[in-house]
Amino acid sequence: MAADQVEIIHTTINREWREVYEYARQPQNMAHWAAGLAAGLRQEGDEWIGDGGPLGDIRVRFAPPNGFGVIDHDVTLPDGTVVHNALRVVPNGDGAEVMFTLIRQPGMDDAAFAADAAAIRSDLSTLRSLLETE
Repeated sequence: MAADQVEIIHTTINREWREVYEYARQPQNMAHWAAGLAAGLRQEGDEWIGDGGPLGDIRVRFAPPNGFGVIDHDVTLPDGTVVHNALRVVPNGDGAEVMFTLIRQPGMDDAAFAADAAAIRSDLSTLRSLLETE
């Protein structure tokens, strides 16, 4: 089985890494910096539910809080497809490096992959702006 195409998208945030992690890992904060979740998430048991638009709601399950900066989360789309999202916050000097590993999904064309990468870059830029101006 061949590996899928991957792009690691990252940004440096000039704020202590644990503070970045604590803010970014909170599902209720994602509406402020993750455009795809701008409508917000509501908790339902161990999952968070988001507005998936005309196709229906998405379900998101997050990694438990941890000391490693891991904010991985699985998104279940309305059709049942599960997309794993690897999101990490790691120390970088006195600041933090936030990294999202974008994995190309089966059947995704070049334009859709590039659009996903651009959206993630924008989200991480928004996160950086929020945390560096607080």
